[in-house]
Amino acid sequence: MANPNKNPAFMFGYRLYVAAFFIFLAAPLIAAGAFAFNDSLFPALPWQGFTLDWFFNDTEPKLGMFHDRRLLRGLYYSFIIGILVSTLSVFVGTTNAFLFVRGNFPAKNFFYILMILPLVIPGVILGISILVLASNMANGVEDRFNLELEFLRPGILLVVLGQFSFITTITSLVITARLKKFDYSMEEAALNLGASRIQVLRSVTLPFLRPAMIAAGIVGFLVSFENFNTTLFLVGSESPLTITMYDRMAKVGSTPVLNAVSFFLIVGSGLLALISVAVQRDPPS
Repeated sequence: MANPNKNPAFMFGYRLYVAAFFIFLAAPLIAAGAFAFNDSLFPALPWQGFTLDWFFNDTEPKLGMFHDRRLLRGLYYSFIIGILVSTLSVFVGTTNAFLFVRGNFPAKNFFYILMILPLVIPGVILGISILVLASNMANGVEDRFNLELEFLRPGILLVVLGQFSFITTITSLVITARLKKFDYSMEEAALNLGASRIQVLRSVTLPFLRPAMIAAGIVGFLVSFENFNTTLFLVGSESPLTITMYDRMAKVGSTPVLNAVSFFLIVGSGLLALISVAVQRDPPS
């Protein structure tokens, strides 16, 4: 049978497909980034010249993103929410990894499926469900005990809880995959040398899991930072960046400052993604 890799027509079609695929992925990002440097009040052609005003200018009508208080406030809230969600998700994800890899309990497969279920639920449905549940719980407690549970009302805490409900599934899967590769003989050797269970966990097991935990934390942070569907239904007055940008688009329309924010996020997300890949690479033997 002929090797398709030696067929010139096949190789040409394959290279053409790969090139078209990456152009399809990159073209919108390049366009969004390019208009962040266009010296125009509108993110559209023709090109009016290169400028950094949409990043650093401090006066209207070209108020740059680093002087736009509302955008900076949204960036701050997104950062705080992302840190809280990723930290909580990594902690619970690590616990889940030990539970499902080393635990042996009834209906283990059922609970594993239940854990990954939030990944296949649309974000809109998840956000509405969490909002309804939290509101009903808060109203019930207030009516019965005259006690106001603010964390169950729309706001940062509810956004954190809502995002945590599905991001913890992602971190659990990443850390579980790493734990399955662990050589248990390393723990047994440490125990035979007199180390306690806590010492083995701290000095042997967790260092092995550290790359996956860092990568899971980065992924969790990025997913939290860019989340819109779920966050939209749970947000209060402290709007994260995605909601702030959506509100700006709805009221003012698209402006190059939003392209500047997009470019900033593209670069930041790309750097974090590279770090995530780097920390998961096995050291050279």
